[in-house]
Amino acid sequence: MTDFTMTTDQDGVATIIWDVKSKSMNVMSTEAFTLLSDLVDTALADAGVKGIILTSGKKDFAGGMDLKVIAQMRACGAQAIFDSLMGIHKVMRKIERAGMDPKTQKGGKPIAAALPGTALGIGLELPLSCHRIFAADNPKAKIGLPEIMVGIFPGAGGTTRLSRKLGAMMAAPFLLEGKLVDPKSAKASGLIDEVVAPEDLMKRAKEWVLAAADADLVKPWDAKGYKMPGGAPYSAPGFPTFVGASAMVHGKTMGVYPAAQALLAAVYEGALVPFDTALKIEARHFTSVLMNPSSAAMIRSLFINKEALEKGANRPAAPDQSVKKLGVIGAGMMGAGIAYVSALAGIEVVLIDASQEAADRGKAHSEGILDKGMKRGTVTAEKKAEVLVRITATTDYAALKGADLIVEAVFEDPKVKAEVTAKVEAATGADCIYATNTSTLPISGLAGASTRPQQFIGIHFFSPVDKMNLVEIIRGEKTGDIAVAKALDFVRQIRKTPIVVNDARFFYANRCIIPYINEGIRMVAEGVEPALIENAAKLVGMPLGPLQLVDETSIDLGVKIAKATKAAMGADYPDEAVDKVLFWMADAGRMGRKSKSGFYAYDEKGDRLGLWDGLAAKYPRDKMQPSLADVQHRLLFAQVLEAVRALEDGVLTDIREGDVGAILGWGFAPWSGGPFSWLDIIGAARAVEICRGLTAQFGPRFHAPALLREMAEKGETFYTRFGGEKKAA
Repeated sequence: MTDFTMTTDQDGVATIIWDVKSKSMNVMSTEAFTLLSDLVDTALADAGVKGIILTSGKKDFAGGMDLKVIAQMRACGAQAIFDSLMGIHKVMRKIERAGMDPKTQKGGKPIAAALPGTALGIGLELPLSCHRIFAADNPKAKIGLPEIMVGIFPGAGGTTRLSRKLGAMMAAPFLLEGKLVDPKSAKASGLIDEVVAPEDLMKRAKEWVLAAADADLVKPWDAKGYKMPGGAPYSAPGFPTFVGASAMVHGKTMGVYPAAQALLAAVYEGALVPFDTALKIEARHFTSVLMNPSSAAMIRSLFINKEALEKGANRPAAPDQSVKKLGVIGAGMMGAGIAYVSALAGIEVVLIDASQEAADRGKAHSEGILDKGMKRGTVTAEKKAEVLVRITATTDYAALKGADLIVEAVFEDPKVKAEVTAKVEAATGADCIYATNTSTLPISGLAGASTRPQQFIGIHFFSPVDKMNLVEIIRGEKTGDIAVAKALDFVRQIRKTPIVVNDARFFYANRCIIPYINEGIRMVAEGVEPALIENAAKLVGMPLGPLQLVDETSIDLGVKIAKATKAAMGADYPDEAVDKVLFWMADAGRMGRKSKSGFYAYDEKGDRLGLWDGLAAKYPRDKMQPSLADVQHRLLFAQVLEAVRALEDGVLTDIREGDVGAILGWGFAPWSGGPFSWLDIIGAARAVEICRGLTAQFGPRFHAPALLREMAEKGETFYTRFGGEKKAA
């Protein structure tokens, strides 16, 4: 339960302390608001109380609203959500007015917020309703409103208050992008009022409370003659701001993220009316967003499911397997990246390559990242030295003595990997776990080179390692539970999100993303306008079109994967049409961005100039272009059908991993919550209907899997069948 307690000192200052005993970070619930409201009432009614300080009993102030509570609110219906929001607004306004006479704007009691650390979401919205916000000078603290990142927007007054406090333009990065800043930057931006030394936080807040005048208690929007900074929408200076903001939102969201559009509408409409009416408008738009299946899916996948996986939802029962010493074999970009994130997490790392020069170059990769951090002011010289001293770059396998986990990241060649496996096992103890970082090669086959296959596992990192949050852990046929637990604990140590899948060619992520790329290339060969292909993908929420994606990952890599797949599948290989285009590009030396030539044209710096004109000469545009919806269906179903087949085949064992892995691994339309959430949104019956049309026109690759057809017949959803959710009545 969320705890608020209150004490009053001899000077008449009441301190309300927020401390959720069951959690490491304070999160708000509806019950907590009732308790807070009661304590504020008590303090305001007590003649001996001169003012109030709201603070935290933890090192941070608050992490926001409990998103599980928000997810549960949706089941109560729109009216219940709206009523609950208006109840929250009532509490906030009570704090804001603090017993003040509304006519004279006198007689209120000052209320200050004292933030010892991070204040996010409701953890900032609540202070925004106080009369002054103090924050401890804590460079690690983050202050902001990140709700937009999980498909909602600040709905407890944060949208209305911040836009009126800063103006629409200055508030935009915090509202529309979820920008988080440290206390000093928050003060410079106008989010908070004062930054003080941590040891002086409560002292300074008390000094202000005791010295505050009536004028200090009147919020700008409650003062007579208030005008919105930067101008209201109907004013000459304000109108261009809102027009520009609308264009910016559409440009970034492509119209598929309802929360961003609703937020902008709440700000625009709210700016036209008195403050209390604006709060009702904000509540109305928030209710609409929360009832939208997109927002519900994003909350479930990007918060609830992601958090569950990071906490070890699918971890085998085993003692703690935290890594103390890590060996990384191969100091290329992938191995160097793994070494960096591991050393950053406090793990001792031995980085091995065939030559000392290559090993040193791999360590220098970490130094380069840290140097960039120093230029931004996010890394100190001491931190840089601390991280680098943990990395030993060498050619000597004997340095692996005492390592409890090895991550091999050498060339995607089974023979090379087998040689490394033998060398590592000769140099490490019998309990050492061996992980191969591979994106395509089956783990069970690679484990054949190991004398301890039960300790052999796959760990697939995504590039660049320091920026990509997903790690795909692959269990081979003989992989034991200890190896899985070790891999999961390691991923937790380096602060990334794991999914665990069973062994199969391409595993899960590449199994789904390769058909997406291939479908785009197929359409080029068919004469579909490349710009239509790329824009159709972006308009449905994909971060990159398939042609840009293959350029980024390199065309020669695509050729290599195609040849290996054809050799493995033989007569069953389905992608000859794709290979004709891909091999032609490779033969022409157009290898993608790295060669400054691919499906796109590039300048000398490697910046994209636009789609390459030469495609039209080889593959003329068809006069009859498909509809936008048809192109989008092909691109989406190429991915989601593979996700369903992966579940059917037992590669995926948990749809939560399928959804989280898709969003974090290759950016599958985050607004949808992932492939299984998207299928639940449109319904299995509709999905099967679309598949029938695609199959008739383009062939069996779009044939609906038996599982999807069965679910359509039964009226099931993936999250009612596999996710433990109750079926709606």
